[in-house]
Amino acid sequence: MIDPAGQGAAPKPPRPALARVVMAVDTVVNALCWLGLGVSALVLFAALLMIVYSVVMRYGFNVPQVWVDDLVGFALVAVVMLSAASVMRRGEHIGVDLLTNRLGRRGRRVASIWALIAVLVTAAFLIYEGWETVIFSKMLGILTHGYIEVPMYMVQMLLPIGGVLLALAALMGLARAAVGEPVATGGGHGHQQSAPERGPQP
Repeated sequence: MIDPAGQGAAPKPPRPALARVVMAVDTVVNALCWLGLGVSALVLFAALLMIVYSVVMRYGFNVPQVWVDDLVGFALVAVVMLSAASVMRRGEHIGVDLLTNRLGRRGRRVASIWALIAVLVTAAFLIYEGWETVIFSKMLGILTHGYIEVPMYMVQMLLPIGGVLLALAALMGLARAAVGEPVATGGGHGHQQSAPERGPQP
């Protein structure tokens, strides 16, 4: 925005105290989501290396590495559960915009808020049901099926962990919306739908 005196861009007004608190907490949640995304990226890279190793050993030396399929399967669960929250924060999940594109700016914002509420409910189920499953599997000593037998609860722990990250991301999206900030933090599809209402600018 250009200031009437012609002095260039006018400084942005300071955020209210509540908005500053929300954005401070959002910074912490953002760091947790980025940590999950970083671990997810490392796990994905490790899965790629295992697949390459398995292919080389199978077709180059005729020595199949049957354990690789099991580990890659576990890795994919970790990749999805640990990265979902960060992707959602940036508004980069796949979305159906057939209806939302026909809405006005305020309507798209309301649709984004409803979507966050749905995500929050889903995350609550992941946390509760995931934790109950972990306790049950640990109590019975259930092991994974396949060539590698590890305690099932160690793999299932990814469900409540991913659910907590997803719930935090959804809660902060709702909190940002409550103080007039964009629902999504990146430039993805959700960001375009969730831009805050602003008046006309010269």
